[in-house]
Amino acid sequence: MSEVRTLDRDLLLSDFPLPAIDEEGDKEDRGRLLVVGGSRELAGAVLLAAVAGLRAGAGKLQIATARSIAPQVAVAVPEARVVGFEETEEGCLAPAGTEALLELAEGAQAVVIGCGLQHGPPLDALLDALFARSFDVPLVLDAAVLGSLAPRAEALAAWPGGATVLPHAREMARLLEIDADEVERDPLAAARTAAARFNVVALIKGPCSYIADPDGRSFRFEGGGVGLATSGSGDTLAGIVGGLAARGADPLTAALWGVYLHGEAGRTLTARIGRVGFLARELPDEVPGLLPD
Repeated sequence: MSEVRTLDRDLLLSDFPLPAIDEEGDKEDRGRLLVVGGSRELAGAVLLAAVAGLRAGAGKLQIATARSIAPQVAVAVPEARVVGFEETEEGCLAPAGTEALLELAEGAQAVVIGCGLQHGPPLDALLDALFARSFDVPLVLDAAVLGSLAPRAEALAAWPGGATVLPHAREMARLLEIDADEVERDPLAAARTAAARFNVVALIKGPCSYIADPDGRSFRFEGGGVGLATSGSGDTLAGIVGGLAARGADPLTAALWGVYLHGEAGRTLTARIGRVGFLARELPDEVPGLLPD
């Protein structure tokens, strides 16, 4: 097992550079990001992730969400193609639209799934259908999806495009089917276990975050301040990681830069606004200025 490396800008620039952006290129060169999420009660989550993906530099954005909220999301994110799908009585995505959704996923360069979705059989059915198709597309898995992955470890481990999971301690405990206290006692061990078991890049979020990959590499990031512990902050992180993956960054590079950019955005807002009280929606606006030239 390799030593834990400190995640900072110098490490990223030297060992994990982002794909170069050609001044003569167009939006197709920076990839299409698909964000799958949102429900009647959590429409804002998919919006936060989607905008963050664009701020991280994705060239094109598609949003797959519940039909009842699709018009509002489309107005809020005019840069995106928003596709509304059938939903359950609870306002969640229904299995009826799975095939059309998978067609969108197959045409994307990265897929973020989970922000604003709801636990339950419809989500499980969507994941089963997705894993059965085995697209060569990186996945960023967060929020509600994390609670459905433990019984699908083998399918996730075999996903050809690579995947990233972004849990906090309680979500990691559900992922590994252990007590949250055990995760909190040794978050690095939990991240390493998840990376190996699911063949993913695994982050465990907290005041000190840890990232591990299936090859045994691990990293430590000293957070961006207590203000990041706020509603919607995790959704913005998922979108940033997805946007970087759409640009062509491999899963580990996208996760490391995503954690760093999210944390530095928090530090910037802390300095300008205050230690707490800034909003998750304000984080994405800080990202372009933090990206390398």
